Amino acid sequence: MTRALLLAAWLAAAATASGACELPGGGAQRIESLRHVVLYRAQPAPRIGEHFALEFAVCPAPEGVRVDATMPEHRHGMNYRPTVSAQGGGLYRAEGLMFHMAGRWELVFELRAGGATERLAQSLKLE
Repeated sequence: MTRALLLAAWLAAAATASGACELPGGGAQRIESLRHVVLYRAQPAPRIGEHFALEFAVCPAPEGVRVDATMPEHRHGMNYRPTVSAQGGGLYRAEGLMFHMAGRWELVFELRAGGATERLAQSLKLE
């Protein structure tokens, strides 16, 4: 009986995470795991050496969010630490991001919920 209840709870959480998650305005990229969905859009589009912001939605809304980016092949991150502000309803805005060189970047969303941290990443190539 307990196993069936746990399976039902897990399936419900997975359905919620992959269900209707929206970022108003369209044109969003999507990253998802079993627990969360992240929809994000850069404003303006990232260009080397120029600051940009991310508007993003996380479903279901976590307790805390952090955004970062690294260059795995070069073993370093950005020269700037972005700030994230909650906009309400699972919507967020990260400001102060900058990709300071060309190459492959990994954009990372760290989501804290239920005492655990989950990392969702998207690979981006800038030339």
